[in-house]
Amino acid sequence: MDKYSLSSSLPHHLEIHWFSIINSCVTVLLLTGFLATILMRVLKNDFVKYAHDDESADDQEESGWKYIHGDVFRFPKHKSLFAAALGCGTQLFTLTIFIFILALVGVFYPYNRGALFTALVVIYALTSGFAGYTASSFYGQLEGTNWVRNLLLTGSLFCGPLFVTFCFLNTVAIAYKATAALPFGTIVVILLIWALVTSPLLVIGGIVGKNRKEEFQAPCRTTKYPREIPRLPWYRRTLPQMAMAGFLPFSAIYIELYYIFASVWGHRIYTIYSILFIVFIILLIVTAFITVALTYFQLAAEDHEWWSRSFLCGGSTGLFIYAYCLYYYIARSDMSGFMQTSFFFGYMACICYGFFLMLGAIGFRASLLFVRHIYRSISVSRKWDGLPSLALSEPV
Repeated sequence: MDKYSLSSSLPHHLEIHWFSIINSCVTVLLLTGFLATILMRVLKNDFVKYAHDDESADDQEESGWKYIHGDVFRFPKHKSLFAAALGCGTQLFTLTIFIFILALVGVFYPYNRGALFTALVVIYALTSGFAGYTASSFYGQLEGTNWVRNLLLTGSLFCGPLFVTFCFLNTVAIAYKATAALPFGTIVVILLIWALVTSPLLVIGGIVGKNRKEEFQAPCRTTKYPREIPRLPWYRRTLPQMAMAGFLPFSAIYIELYYIFASVWGHRIYTIYSILFIVFIILLIVTAFITVALTYFQLAAEDHEWWSRSFLCGGSTGLFIYAYCLYYYIARSDMSGFMQTSFFFGYMACICYGFFLMLGAIGFRASLLFVRHIYRSISVSRKWDGLPSLALSEPV
């Protein structure tokens, strides 16, 4: 196995891995330069303009993102679902970080895949408290009241589709009398872990988050009635924005995806976890940057419903990964038959759904920091209370 590993993965494939990292770094540098030269220059001009407290500035009519300062911090419609998705994404991000730490310190033997799957189950159960805490605390900041329903939604948002998919695919494996079917004892152990570890930790995290909630820190007031969103061109709507947001992060990890797929669904062995961790960090940076840029363009178009849009744009990379699954199945793999097809697309749908939740949470967090920063800078440089548009405003 050592000879196989050295001959099949090191000299030639290391060059391709490093080429993938260089390609991803160039993508990050280009995106960072774009934000620094265009986005920050526009914001700097706006800050300088509003820092002058003269009559000419007061008489000018506000436009762009400054015009919707009374609506930008208006809470989303589906508070419970949004908070649950944020909690699940935070848990999956924490799970990924712990798995990388264990892989980098050499816990996982490369030829024992069972250890990795066992670690995924155990760490997911132990990190469920992060999901409960994040969802419950953020739901409280959004002035939600039915926190029990929020916890139930948080616990089933990712586990529910995963459990349904597992039941179907395990039934298929049993019908085909395949060794991929988990035995009854293993299923009972997983259910006991979920009942005795995952659910209690979720409830404990939710109770702690509910009791330690803080008020939502909005730098400016929110008006009583929402402002009408102007009619937007087609390329500024949700689906085109998601396509643009998911393309750049996917291009940064495209080359590495092939080796991961070949290891999970083929006979190759993946041992270079350090390079995979670097690519993962690049993926997070690109996702955060592109989501922030698209959020600014959305606010500049006077569209104040950025909460769900930032989450969808951040998580859209998961949809691109699932589209790559179709290409890999047709062009790269030799899989055929109902069982192999259902296993591949079923479990990859769950994995891509997990990527959607995780990267969506990253995109929303980055956009929230950005939106708070720009509106806090404006509110400091100008007295909002004296504006006529806030005559019917109230604190958040």
